[in-house]
Amino acid sequence: MEDTAATRAAQALLAEHKARARFTSLGPPEAPATISDAYDIQEKHVSLLRSAHGEGAGYKVGLTSAAMQAFCGIDHPIAGVVLASRVHRSGVTVRRADFGRLGLEFEIAVRIGSDIRLAGATFNAETIAPHIDGVCAAIELVDDRDADYGKLDVLSLVADNSWNAGIVLSEFASQWPDLGGVRGRATRDRTSIGEGHGRDILGHPFNSVAWLASQLASRGVALKAGEIVMTGSVMKTVFPTEDADYRFDLDKIGFVEVEVR
Repeated sequence: MEDTAATRAAQALLAEHKARARFTSLGPPEAPATISDAYDIQEKHVSLLRSAHGEGAGYKVGLTSAAMQAFCGIDHPIAGVVLASRVHRSGVTVRRADFGRLGLEFEIAVRIGSDIRLAGATFNAETIAPHIDGVCAAIELVDDRDADYGKLDVLSLVADNSWNAGIVLSEFASQWPDLGGVRGRATRDRTSIGEGHGRDILGHPFNSVAWLASQLASRGVALKAGEIVMTGSVMKTVFPTEDADYRFDLDKIGFVEVEVR
């Protein structure tokens, strides 16, 4: 890997994760100056992660709801890469000790059924819909490494693969109701901790996929059949501090569970 500012920043991020260091903004001279710089670093960072975590299995889109944007103080979505070994089935057990600080986000995930071509494409919910062949309830595992949200730097957040540390999926449904109106409910040990609707994700989860397709296209990348897209959380992130079982139910679609220990 060539020695560039992006490479050095990616190597620094990898070292910080291994040391369980608290998240801080990248400093000069490696700090990204633009959002494009941030995605350049993310690309290098993900390349370094592949030896341990496999090839890309899809993407996460974050900060797609008003609640999450307000929580993080950022007014636009962000994207990250999901790697193969970090894709888990419902019922998986995760250990808090394996993360700097584990967060759970309760989401609608989709599976891409056919390649989305770049040439001449217009990306919106309507043009994206024919390319989706599955929808499921999902929980994203995020590692914010105990970030100070009062000093959050979106460029450093994006560079750090938008904090994705894994995803947990239910079985995919091949038929689904109007996703805008679908309600999702999260529980901890069967006690309600929050809820939201598909419309809380940029108006409709497919809008999130369209945003991602446009973002990837700006970097010469296209969504491919079989890839999974986490469309964003319908409620604020939950940070487990003790052993508990979490469940997320999507009306008329399914449910996903994760055990935190």
